[in-house]
Amino acid sequence: MKGRHVIEKKWASEKYNVMWHSQKYYNRIREEMNKGASMDLLESMIFEAKKEEPTKGSIVNTFDHMWGYFKRICTLTEKYEYKKIRTLFLDDKIKDIELKRFIIKLSNQYDVKYLQESTILNI
Repeated sequence: MKGRHVIEKKWASEKYNVMWHSQKYYNRIREEMNKGASMDLLESMIFEAKKEEPTKGSIVNTFDHMWGYFKRICTLTEKYEYKKIRTLFLDDKIKDIELKRFIIKLSNQYDVKYLQESTILNI
């Protein structure tokens, strides 16, 4: 079962990066993982997913999912900042990198290893 653990760890680290690019690929990979996907298949699907141009919708969806780790533990100021950054991005006033920086800051502040180990936050 050690090999399966490595495959699952790979998927855990790439999950939000795939979602950022394509919800469709995210769902397909999740299905394949439930069927016991091999590392080769997983890596191939991740590679294909990352070719997809992220949409504003896929980016916000991923941001919202990552935000879920903090919404119950953060301060009111951080909640306000989340809403502000999200709105500014939707209004084309900031780039997606600002969303990532915000999540990185919170991931480090609250020591959320799962997000810290995610490739989406490797800037």
